[in-house]
Amino acid sequence: MREAAHKLIASLRANHTPVLSVVIPAYNEEKRLGPTLAGCMEFLDREGIPHEIVVVDDGSRDQTASLVNTFSQRHPHIRLISLERNRGKGAAVRTGVFAAQGALILLNDADGATPIAELFRLLAEMALTGCEVVIGSRALDSPDTHVEKKLYRFLLGRIFALLVNLLVVPHIKDTQCGFKLFTRSAAQQIFSYQTLDGFSFDVEVLYLAHKLGYRVREVAVNWHDVAGSKLNLLIDPLHMGWDLLGIRFRHRSLPPPLPSPKSK
Repeated sequence: MREAAHKLIASLRANHTPVLSVVIPAYNEEKRLGPTLAGCMEFLDREGIPHEIVVVDDGSRDQTASLVNTFSQRHPHIRLISLERNRGKGAAVRTGVFAAQGALILLNDADGATPIAELFRLLAEMALTGCEVVIGSRALDSPDTHVEKKLYRFLLGRIFALLVNLLVVPHIKDTQCGFKLFTRSAAQQIFSYQTLDGFSFDVEVLYLAHKLGYRVREVAVNWHDVAGSKLNLLIDPLHMGWDLLGIRFRHRSLPPPLPSPKSK
């Protein structure tokens, strides 16, 4: 796995600087973001992966921006983008993707629920299959990964996944894990059509990837629950359910999908 990942990095290194952009949306994350940034920097530096980290502060009212600025003084590969008001996770991620300069773009949550070392699983899958999108999954059975999730989050996740499979993308078991890897070209095209600003943006992104002809692979990853989620369990599920109903209608007219690898 590690060898395949490094071969992909090496193949991109000659023509792309940085090779990897890590996009982290952050809203009032002064308590959780620090360890995530430190872990990312330590891992990527140790593995010799040319990178940048793009943190999008989504109108935070706490010291999130100050924290990122402090990190960036010691680590010039960290960039801060500040939105004037809170627009939602989807808007923050979209902003970060368009600002990213890497050949590969990794979406990563501010809480660090998925350890950054799981990047090797996604890179290896991309290297071995040639797919353009690889997403971390907490729903796939795997003997070498562990998912630590509270019961209520597990139950809500299962219900939401059933609705997603029924209404939007039937072939993906976990759309909501925040750990997703894209080739630059795939991310740029997908997010040029992406419109949802809330938590359901993940579903829209994967629906668009499928409609546009990109190959999406799902890979089991380690994941642990981190206290401090910004998801409102009373309100956000209602908004997300409504968003699901509109995704297909919203994107009923798209360019023809890319040709399959066999027809190239």
